[in-house]
Amino acid sequence: MRCSQCQEADTKVIESRDVADGESIRRRRLCTNCQFRFTTYERVERPQIVVIKNNSKREIYNRDKLIAGLLRACDKTSISSVQLDKLVANIEHDLYSIGDQEISVSKIGDTAMDHLASLDEVAYVRFASVYKRFTNIAGFEKELSLIRQRNKK
Repeated sequence: MRCSQCQEADTKVIESRDVADGESIRRRRLCTNCQFRFTTYERVERPQIVVIKNNSKREIYNRDKLIAGLLRACDKTSISSVQLDKLVANIEHDLYSIGDQEISVSKIGDTAMDHLASLDEVAYVRFASVYKRFTNIAGFEKELSLIRQRNKK
């Protein structure tokens, strides 16, 4: 692994640990040339998932888009970066376990909402408001009533 500062090829691993329930490995590295420390992640490479958008266009699944949407929803909540990594790993695990190489964007959104609902209600409502494109207060009220029903069970 090359150093991200000086591009030296000789780096050493100084710490490794599992993240996302063993779905990936986080490695802290040290450049032997400039002593810069940096982090890398190692994940199993899975087959590409093609996302079917609402307008029927298709694009390759982009993990960064999911993370960006979840980050916006989780902003100013108590959800840590470790919890967010685990959340994304759980969502992806569910998506890959479907077994299809093409998955609708609505399936991804629904899966993300299912996982968010059990983690943080505020993040869930924020994500739902963008995902479901609420245009008025009635949409929020409907989602809040679904949360209340879920909590009663």
